Amino acid sequence: MTQTQKHIAIIGGGPAGLFAAEYLAGAGYEVHVYEHKPTLARKFLMAGRGGLNLTHSEDLESFIARYGAAGDWVGPMVRAFPPSDLRDWCEGLGEATFVGSSGRVFPRSFKASPLLRAWQMRLDGLGVTFHFNYHWAGWDADGALVFTDKSGATIAVRSDATLLALGGASWPKLGSDAGWVDWVRGRGVTITPFKPANSGFTHPWSDHFADRFAGQPLKSITLTHNKRSVPGEMMIAAKQSERGVEGGVIYALSSSIRDAVERDGQTMTHIDLRPGVALDDLARRLSVPRGRASFSTHVKKAGGLSPIATSLLRELGGEEVGELSPIMLASLIKALPLPLSAPFGLNRSISSAGGIARDAVHDDLMLRALPGVFVAGEMLDWEAPTGGYLLQATFATALHAAHGIENFLKSSD
Repeated sequence: MTQTQKHIAIIGGGPAGLFAAEYLAGAGYEVHVYEHKPTLARKFLMAGRGGLNLTHSEDLESFIARYGAAGDWVGPMVRAFPPSDLRDWCEGLGEATFVGSSGRVFPRSFKASPLLRAWQMRLDGLGVTFHFNYHWAGWDADGALVFTDKSGATIAVRSDATLLALGGASWPKLGSDAGWVDWVRGRGVTITPFKPANSGFTHPWSDHFADRFAGQPLKSITLTHNKRSVPGEMMIAAKQSERGVEGGVIYALSSSIRDAVERDGQTMTHIDLRPGVALDDLARRLSVPRGRASFSTHVKKAGGLSPIATSLLRELGGEEVGELSPIMLASLIKALPLPLSAPFGLNRSISSAGGIARDAVHDDLMLRALPGVFVAGEMLDWEAPTGGYLLQATFATALHAAHGIENFLKSSD
């Protein structure tokens, strides 16, 4: 059997599936991509609506450290396909990249759609066959892949190798609904339960504060949890079902916050509302006689607080903040306690933790329980903060699995 006669089934038309398809089709294999939505890469497109953050420009060792406990697993794959390679790939599709002020890397167009169009054209040119509206339903008694199409008809597909690239459990309406879990677990594969990652957390805002500041960002702050501090901004979430906070600084600390909430039911974070001003300097500024000015006017002029920061100070510190001495007020502004509890649901999380356990796959990402079946992307049990780390590892694990498939097929000749 020649390479071109060997049928590779890739289930999932997101970045992991498409990147593996590109490599394998380029190597001469017959590649079929099965996608249960009518179009490709819906979550990828959604991620690009605010600017597609492909990867990050920081040094590679710092980059790999972002994967936490999974760094020794994901790290070697990222080293084999580092951020520089992802940028080269992007530019090869006609999308030049640039480094933003935060070190994040974006395509020059700042969007996902031009990149996806160019990518799909390349895949078409390589002969990849796409099957849309094909919902995977596991395996039949003979080991063939089973799909149902849009009409409800059942289709059995035999492949020489299979890649599962079905995503995790976040944003289910875009396709990552973890509907694959029962099929895979039923075949003896260990699954770590899914948890929200890069998610918001609950705090019971008062109606007054929630109504006034819903959806507004608290900018230029530093959030601290468990002795780790992250600068950035935070968004006030004020839906009745999920009142709390979300945004960059929350996502950066979300795994630490989530683990503490799981253990204790609640955890304390601290906000520095004026990170560019030292405590003593801030106290000196606040010592200026207030006169007839209101508290809000005083902390705005003397302390440099925005209206949302001032209201947050009252919300979390109580009305008595107006009676505090300058040094005590400055101390509160520099370390405002914000207790947080349950994370928002998976349907609002940017990504998920959990999935197929590390010990359930071989080093080449083939499932131990299912020879010839490989896994890539967010189906695997790793997590990362926002900032380009999610996509980078998704691409890197896809390429690693594609190499595994290639070696598997060659060894079976």
